[in-house]
Amino acid sequence: MAKRDYYEVLGASKGATADELKKAYRRKAKELHPDRNSDNPDAEAQFKEVNEAYDILKDEEKKAAYDRFGHAAFEGGTGAGAGRGHGHGDFGSAFSDVFDDLFGDFMGGGRGGGRQRAQRGSDLRYNLRVTLEEAFNGAQKTISVPGSSPCDSCNGSGSESGSEPSTCPTCSGMGKVRAQQGFFTVERTCPTCSGIGHIIQNPCKSCGGEGRVHKERSLSVNIPAGVETGTRIRLAGEGEAGMRGGPQGDLYIFVNVSDHQIFERDGVNLFCRVPVSMVSATLGGDIEVPTIDGGRSRVKVPGGSQSGKQMRLRGKGMPALRGGGVGDMYIELAVETPVNLTGKQKELLREFEALSENNSPESSNFFSKVKSFWDGMTS
Repeated sequence: MAKRDYYEVLGASKGATADELKKAYRRKAKELHPDRNSDNPDAEAQFKEVNEAYDILKDEEKKAAYDRFGHAAFEGGTGAGAGRGHGHGDFGSAFSDVFDDLFGDFMGGGRGGGRQRAQRGSDLRYNLRVTLEEAFNGAQKTISVPGSSPCDSCNGSGSESGSEPSTCPTCSGMGKVRAQQGFFTVERTCPTCSGIGHIIQNPCKSCGGEGRVHKERSLSVNIPAGVETGTRIRLAGEGEAGMRGGPQGDLYIFVNVSDHQIFERDGVNLFCRVPVSMVSATLGGDIEVPTIDGGRSRVKVPGGSQSGKQMRLRGKGMPALRGGGVGDMYIELAVETPVNLTGKQKELLREFEALSENNSPESSNFFSKVKSFWDGMTS
């Protein structure tokens, strides 16, 4: 049976560029792969045909010979492609090129990828609780972080002093090995050196060849003013030590601001609920309230104030984390009903109530609405 035109096999035009040929091959290889066409008995033959076509057309010299002589260029060991052509195509080579192009970044850079001499250490998380005052002023905190540090005995190399690691014989120092599986070239981490690329012949006695030891470290952490619960602080290079001299990971500190007994926080604003006596709320007057910086502010309470009334103190809130100004503090009044009254006090209150006319407009308005409601129901 005569061979089909290679361009036709790939579904590409004869003037197609190298990138267009590669895209056409990817599409056809995915479409005709035997694993996806178990119900098609011709899938494997068609897949081989696609690989054969791409193996010729991806090579500039072979492509030029094919464009000039057609299939005759690779038959009988003669023609422009003699000695280099593959009558049936190097399927592993053809698919490996695309495999490297698609997955090389995930496998270490594809062919000729760099050696993995060392492994970066893991990142660490530390939960730090601070007071609202510390969040307002900023603070310097000392924390103890359990983890691993580079081994002092071997300077993180993992080898006993005076000895050097040897190149892994399995992967020749690449840290990866390749195996041909049917039409695929599969790249895996070297099982001998675990991807490091070298083998420790004489492990350090202090760290057992890891290049790191477990120890607790004390660190000084700068807490900036304005931090909130959930603020994350990154300390680069303060995480776990890397394997065999690898770089250290990072330490992430997550801040949690404790609740305060006086103030409630909402972003950069503070809220303070202040109880006032019935007389002060009725007649008005001045009250003294605390501020988060430890100071005091005098606030004038208007006469006739009700519970829930808010007054704002500008610039008495929390600082913004990145220099975005300062919030405000809101005073919320809570009018307190007197308790444990003496007989004389009760008598005076009854006398006051008897003399009160139109002193409670909200009550009068409410009960007027209630009366109208009941009248409407009865009618």
